[in-house]
Amino acid sequence: MSRDLFARIALAQIPKILTLLDRNPHSPTYGCFDRNFWHYKIIDFPSGMSQEFVWPLALAYQTDVPENPFYQESSIRDWVEAGILYAARSAHADGSCDDYFPYERAAGASAFSLLACVESYQLLELDNKEALRFFERRADWLAHHEESGQLTNHQALIVLCLELVGRLLQTSKWKRAKLRRFERVLDWQRDEGWFPEYEGCDPGYHTLTLWCLARLERMRSPSDPRLKEALVKAVELASLFIHPDGSYGGEYSSRNTYNFFPHGFELAGRWIPKALAINDLFLQGLENGKAPCYADDHIIGHHTWNYLLAWQDFIEERPEPLPRPLGQIWLKEANLLVIRHPTVEIESAGEIGAKEVEEENERSEMPETTAISSEGAIVELYVSLNKGGTFKLFRDRQLVASDTHFSLQVRHGGKLKNAVGHLIANDKVSIEKNEIIIIGQLGWAKQQQMTPLKMMILRSVMLTGGRFFPNLIRKILQAMLITGKQDAPFHFTRTFRWEDGYWNISDELFSQSKSWKKVVSAGIGCAQTSIYIVMSRTFQLGQLLPWLDLTDRVKELSQGQSLRVDRKL
Repeated sequence: MSRDLFARIALAQIPKILTLLDRNPHSPTYGCFDRNFWHYKIIDFPSGMSQEFVWPLALAYQTDVPENPFYQESSIRDWVEAGILYAARSAHADGSCDDYFPYERAAGASAFSLLACVESYQLLELDNKEALRFFERRADWLAHHEESGQLTNHQALIVLCLELVGRLLQTSKWKRAKLRRFERVLDWQRDEGWFPEYEGCDPGYHTLTLWCLARLERMRSPSDPRLKEALVKAVELASLFIHPDGSYGGEYSSRNTYNFFPHGFELAGRWIPKALAINDLFLQGLENGKAPCYADDHIIGHHTWNYLLAWQDFIEERPEPLPRPLGQIWLKEANLLVIRHPTVEIESAGEIGAKEVEEENERSEMPETTAISSEGAIVELYVSLNKGGTFKLFRDRQLVASDTHFSLQVRHGGKLKNAVGHLIANDKVSIEKNEIIIIGQLGWAKQQQMTPLKMMILRSVMLTGGRFFPNLIRKILQAMLITGKQDAPFHFTRTFRWEDGYWNISDELFSQSKSWKKVVSAGIGCAQTSIYIVMSRTFQLGQLLPWLDLTDRVKELSQGQSLRVDRKL
């Protein structure tokens, strides 16, 4: 597999990143990457996260591949330094920065952009005392700030930032804070290998945390054995969610992301061969256009720098293709189920748990299951057990179904609201050998939009008392836009049944009182999500699967009747 694919895809994003950058040395916003602020002037503060884009530029400057017009260009070097200085000058006095609203003091944006600035500063061997003072000020803030929500990737990023800045400035002042957060990351990792993100397991953000830990493991000598153990478990978990077509993750995860950060797998692959096999399958997906599109103004940077790092540290000797164990892997804490069946009956196929998979893979023997190569003919089902049974189904390496459950437009309280089945909840689940039953209730989608009045209220709050309590405001917004579920007056039963080489999926939806008459439209979509996550709702080729329109069938229902949908996949 060619390493240059990582570089080609990443370098294709550099012109857009340069378009986002104010490149005028005489401009008061020289070095700002938030085009909505400096050019369009449609927002009243610059997003600090945007300054992360210095790192893709610095890496493009150093990436020696054919047809890279940015290699060793002095203008790129100047613009990177300008971006670092703008990050310093646009930060708050305490070193923090904002992302979504003024005086937010966002930990994620502060950590991402600091990491990018420090790495770029060292990569280009810059010498600037103002930048160094800024690095120290922001590291001080990150060391002591505690954010709302359980986001392991942010904790791991902060550990990495403190490690890098401490080494650059040759200080141990953040040793205690760094150790506290490092212990938190290890403590938060579940026995199944995943790291929590808000309400559960998101395999996409998991690969970002894995990358942070792989960087730390590479930097530390001697290596912490607990760090290596955490990485082994993390790689094993990731291997479950690299799909046979090379795509990764999706709407069945807690944060609905298709994120995949390949550099951590190249780093861990020096001593965990399975990590390289995961990357190889992902590269096949890249080659076939299966990667999601992250080329919007806010998130274009993350994968660009990570792809360039993966190119830089690519290991030439690659392992055999990743085997795909047949059977059932049930991650009970994560509420995720992966089932692989052969298209023809194989006598030794059986049921296994995630821990057994790990143990058996270490011994290269799997007496209760059968491992076959990625070229084999398999039916693969990925199901979220706490999101109503949201699923993806692959047959012979091709996506044949992606299902984000029932979605109804309902007249409710004088408004048109959206009732959905894909919100995280405590659904009732029954799992037998060839049958899965999930019983739950639809919830009201989180579809709040900003209005001029709401924007004025938020600005007024943040410019007065809210600026002193940004974490409280963030917690309130998280509850409004991300976490929690408000029940809608519809309940469902979803049944998966394996018969004769096919999955038979039966859905039954029940309405309380006279709710059928209030339904305006109904359907099942392949990519409907309804919580706010910055890295979700990106386009991926699997989303071309058609919408299943059920509106006419709902219109025929009377009180007491249920909507039933049967599919053979």
